[in-house]
Amino acid sequence: MPKGLPSILSRDVNLMKKVTVFGKQPLLLVSERLQLKLKRMRHLLIINPNTSRSVSELLQTHAQRAAGPDVRVRTVTARFGAPYIACEASYAVAGHAVLDSWAAARADEDQPAPDAVLIGCFGDPGLLALRDSSAVPVTGLAEAAFAEAAAYGRFAIVTGGARWQPMLARLAQMLGYGDQLAGIHTVTPTGAQLAADPVAAQALLAAACQAAVQNFRADAIILGGAGLAGLAQLIQADVSVPVIDSVLAGTRQALLAANAGPGKGSGHFDVRWQQVSAEMIGLGLPAV
Repeated sequence: MPKGLPSILSRDVNLMKKVTVFGKQPLLLVSERLQLKLKRMRHLLIINPNTSRSVSELLQTHAQRAAGPDVRVRTVTARFGAPYIACEASYAVAGHAVLDSWAAARADEDQPAPDAVLIGCFGDPGLLALRDSSAVPVTGLAEAAFAEAAAYGRFAIVTGGARWQPMLARLAQMLGYGDQLAGIHTVTPTGAQLAADPVAAQALLAAACQAAVQNFRADAIILGGAGLAGLAQLIQADVSVPVIDSVLAGTRQALLAANAGPGKGSGHFDVRWQQVSAEMIGLGLPAV
């Protein structure tokens, strides 16, 4: 049994399938029975780094369903940035938007403090910056999905938007999954376009996932993207290896991380901010 895991896991080690690590938090793949026993988690904050409220609604619906009635999921939408993140520039701004959204959520006295934070974009903008600041665990859709897929062996990613290919390859390498990433298959429609027509998306993505299995010899496929939530289950029968829904993976891993211990940050920014939102300034170092 790995050291430092919650005692509940030592009592139910037969239920544990795999242990990896994101940041300093144990990242666990467990059965549904074990998930039901992890009761410390009460509030999950999801940050949608783009400005599309329809994506936030999709995240809220699927994450709340996955988390169950004992967990309150709250999804917030970026206050600035792009309606869809599809290039390096929009990705860079999204990292700032994640920090701003976290600060605004912290400042909202009418809402309970979260036990974990999930970045609701398959690309995890701002992940390391927020993890460095947050006192509770932080993960993102991509990191969580990488961990679950890696439990099966080498994995491939299927997602919308060709410009994501080098960005996701870089992220996998940075997070330590470069050797297990077998390949990335992008389809022409963006995630937003796929979400707008889920019936057509289902056929397109099923074919893309099976092509990725054959071309990359993948042991698992990640269907990556907030806008693709719920589609993995619909196409699984047409794909010969497990298909992982990044939104469900993110929810599961955030729930489990909250039970593994606190985050690494202080809950504040170690920066004297200038010309950013009042909420970010309020969590930064005092002016001199």
